[in-house]
Amino acid sequence: MQLALAPMEGLVDDVMRDVLTRVGGVDWCVTEFVRVTDRLLPARCFHALAPELRRGARTAAGTTMRVQLLGSDPVCLADNAALACTLGAPAIDLNFGCPAKTVNRSRGGAVLLDEPELLHAILRAVRAAVPATIPVTAKMRLGYADTHRALDCARALVDGGAQQLVVHARTKLDGYRPPAHWEWIARIRDVVDVPVFANGEIWSVDDWRRCRAVSGAHDFMLGRGLVACPDLALQIAAAQAGRAYTPMDWQALHPCVQDYWRQVRAKLAPRFAPGRIKQWLKALSRSYPQAARLFDALRREQDCRVLDRALGIDENLPRAA
Repeated sequence: MQLALAPMEGLVDDVMRDVLTRVGGVDWCVTEFVRVTDRLLPARCFHALAPELRRGARTAAGTTMRVQLLGSDPVCLADNAALACTLGAPAIDLNFGCPAKTVNRSRGGAVLLDEPELLHAILRAVRAAVPATIPVTAKMRLGYADTHRALDCARALVDGGAQQLVVHARTKLDGYRPPAHWEWIARIRDVVDVPVFANGEIWSVDDWRRCRAVSGAHDFMLGRGLVACPDLALQIAAAQAGRAYTPMDWQALHPCVQDYWRQVRAKLAPRFAPGRIKQWLKALSRSYPQAARLFDALRREQDCRVLDRALGIDENLPRAA
């Protein structure tokens, strides 16, 4: 079994990848998507979203990081994928699952699931441009408005050269509303001959067990569930191995929250940093009452020094300009 950390724009950046992979249990992670339109991007665009490329494409914990691209032009995606490989990307992932309206309006993400022929052309072009030793993978939803093209899309991606699929078991219009339709992952597994990772609505070990039973999947990608419960991958790995495991309590997690805030403070300008820590505290509230209380106390706070004190860390830490 492999457990991967999902790419989530505006949430799972290099700082979150660092903190979550150091908690443990994650086999590999993926960047936020690199938006490709009509040109070859400069290297700095890749390094901005994936600074791990300067460190062997691994997080500080040693977890491998894949580079994800999003776009609709096969040739341009192929050129940028080839560049990412020269910068050190160990795998190229292609995004056909993003539900954001702004992305879909510019022909990126889940909107392309209405065009299986284009999916095939993109995969074929990227696969031809990338060295044979570097895997090309894809992440998809079940469709845009409905599921009637789900199997065609999965076949198109694999026939085009995808060596692995991650399937978020909802359509674009479903957004993130439960339930996730894990039974469709089983149907997709029946029509492709590559590993299929199940993704969507896995918040707990019990959810993982149900997803495994319904989908038949052997591998899983964790997104919001891992952000809300940072040791969820460790919990699942222990359950799969039949080992006893005591979940992290707030006392064990709090230093991770402090470290996250330190890194965010060093990376972002003071007007942007508070939003990031409050976003994570809100997510953690699902698992930790202490996080909920902190979020409630700080939800309107914009002074980073007040946040420093609330989180119990030194105000004299390094800061972004």
